Amino acid sequence: MAKQDAPLTKEALIKEVCRRIRVARSYWDAHNNAACRGERDRALAFYNTLSKEQKEQIPQELRVWLRYRSEKYFGAHRTPPKSARKSK
Repeated sequence: MAKQDAPLTKEALIKEVCRRIRVARSYWDAHNNAACRGERDRALAFYNTLSKEQKEQIPQELRVWLRYRSEKYFGAHRTPPKSARKSK
């Protein structure tokens, strides 16, 4: 994907956060954990730049999913992903 030159506006940023959370959820449902982790990290990075009022504009279902997955499955207490195994 190409990098954007200009930063996102408020509405575009909210829309991008929602899109990234939905993509992460689709990867989660497909049991693609590595891709889910990457999209969740990107969504969380965008989400953390939002103000409190902007965060409230994101649907509650998406916010709950992002927090739940972040804490339960990807938190610091979890074992980090391992590197690819070598085949013999």
